[in-house]
Amino acid sequence: MYDVIIIGGGPAGLTAALYAKRANKSVLVIEKGCFGGQITFSPKVENIPGFAEITGNEFADKLVEQVLGQDAEVDCSEVLEVRDGEIKTVVTTDGEHQAKTVIIATGAKHRMLGLEHEPELVGEGISFCAVCDGAFYENKTVAVVGGGNSALQEAILLSELASKVYVVQNLDDFTGEKKLVDILKAKSNVEIILGTEVSNLIGETELQGIIIKNTHTGAIKELSLDGLFIAIGLIPQNEMFKEVVQLDAYGYVIATEDCHTSTPGIFVAGDCRTKRIRQVATAASDGAVAAMAACDYIDKL
Repeated sequence: MYDVIIIGGGPAGLTAALYAKRANKSVLVIEKGCFGGQITFSPKVENIPGFAEITGNEFADKLVEQVLGQDAEVDCSEVLEVRDGEIKTVVTTDGEHQAKTVIIATGAKHRMLGLEHEPELVGEGISFCAVCDGAFYENKTVAVVGGGNSALQEAILLSELASKVYVVQNLDDFTGEKKLVDILKAKSNVEIILGTEVSNLIGETELQGIIIKNTHTGAIKELSLDGLFIAIGLIPQNEMFKEVVQLDAYGYVIATEDCHTSTPGIFVAGDCRTKRIRQVATAASDGAVAAMAACDYIDKL
């Protein structure tokens, strides 16, 4: 029996573990992959408070070390189901665990193009966040794939840094706001390519460019690039929780700002919840808020 079971070992989950342990609660963190979450894909991070520059792996290692130093328990297995009740039951591939509260911190995966060598090139020319990595491409040539608000905002930000920005959209028009489209079209260093998909990546260990294909004519063109920003959406990892908490139409856990879900005793933190800004700093903030909310809940039992 644990006071708090945290599902997910990224910045949100690990911060929640740190705060819960410092409140003298028993904690189990369950993580099916590598501890640290999406931040581990970033070779250089400059927007984490307190670190002028650090790699994602270094940051994750420091956070894991800090949490283990507080004697939090960890379990490297996959969560299959969460059962609600006065006592919560978390079913994993290794067995069942019980707790008074559960914090969901499973994050969200970036939707990828599904091309050969793509996973290997993440952090080696492929990025998902202009706020995080845009400064590395100052006066260089980049491309943004996508046509929604996120892609348009990424492209606008990159246009202030890069010498050339291609925006590649597979549809014949953008799906984002007209105001953002107009801003982008007014940029002299932005080239918009509609009705076109990325068919191949150039480079096996470091991105050198992309091959694009017109969806109507089949015409092929090669673009030499220093960086590629993929902005075609996120996939929250919440399918296994749909029976115990309310999800929105996109699969995110619906939550209040104090990280409460629709179910008493179950809380949520980080990129997997409904929110506007998904950054490492806001994930850590959620972790602290969710842990304190869980501790308050336990203390009132």
